[in-house]
Amino acid sequence: MLKIFILAISLGWVIPAPAPTPSVINSLQEGGYILYARHGEATIGSDQEQLILGDCSTQRNLSAEGKRQAVAYGENLRRLAIPIQYPVAASPLCRTTETAELAFGKQNVQQEPLLENISTLSSDTPPMDQKRVLAELTSILEVIPPAGKNKVIIGHGFPKGVGLGDIPYMGTVMLKPRGKGKGYDVIGTISLAEWMNMRILN
Repeated sequence: MLKIFILAISLGWVIPAPAPTPSVINSLQEGGYILYARHGEATIGSDQEQLILGDCSTQRNLSAEGKRQAVAYGENLRRLAIPIQYPVAASPLCRTTETAELAFGKQNVQQEPLLENISTLSSDTPPMDQKRVLAELTSILEVIPPAGKNKVIIGHGFPKGVGLGDIPYMGTVMLKPRGKGKGYDVIGTISLAEWMNMRILN
């Protein structure tokens, strides 16, 4: 059983967390966590000022490497026998939805409109707008998954020091939700390379 170090109560601002040890697998196999992952590498195109959801030509999209990362992400969660709550939630932007579909299958993905707003956060975002977006995120991250399952969310990174902080492509922030209206705890951050190096211990 993973020794859980509560690093911060998520109210929008958190302290960066060290990567968990492989024993995290044991806890995830029991369920009850949220895995918030940033999409795969996206270096094709750009987000236009008049971005149109569903029109990928107006957005930044996954590179070939980003697509490989997404496939590897899903393969490793299945290899580690981590039980997932379906459908997986994804931001409606093309790069996040495609990441989720490549990792878990198109039939297992549902778009979550609120997650799109995270992509608009920057150091120039007015404080009130930032607070609103982070409050929306908290309303999602504090919900406890069904017994024996973990909720996966494919979303976006954050500006440094905001929300869940700077997340690498296909990096995952592991969270423990406390229940509606009670927030959540940040357990640690797991890179794609760390997922791939984890092994189930007998």
